[in-house]
Amino acid sequence: MQKKKKHRAIIFYKSYFDDFFSEQKQKVKDKIIWTFDLIEELQRVPETYLKHIENTDGLFEIRVQQASDIFRIFCFFDQGQLVVLANGFQKKTQKTPKKEIEKALKIKEEYESEKE
Repeated sequence: MQKKKKHRAIIFYKSYFDDFFSEQKQKVKDKIIWTFDLIEELQRVPETYLKHIENTDGLFEIRVQQASDIFRIFCFFDQGQLVVLANGFQKKTQKTPKKEIEKALKIKEEYESEKE
């Protein structure tokens, strides 16, 4: 089997994402992993799967849909290629909850200050 070229690597920062991931049903986990593979392999990722969050400094959401359930996983780039995963949540409203965005921004700040 031929190994696909990766355009970016996804890394997990601390246990923020793992905590969310471990609570999900197997079908949801499979869909999340499938979406991650897509993001790593596609040169241009469609907004259906990866979208910049308006009015934030480099915060993105990975969008996962499994049947009627919608999930969002926050992430940001490091050195242009690295997708660092922050928190995730199940989306129940049209608008992304402000507190989830604030939490992701705090994680991003924490990551950046530890890197310095």
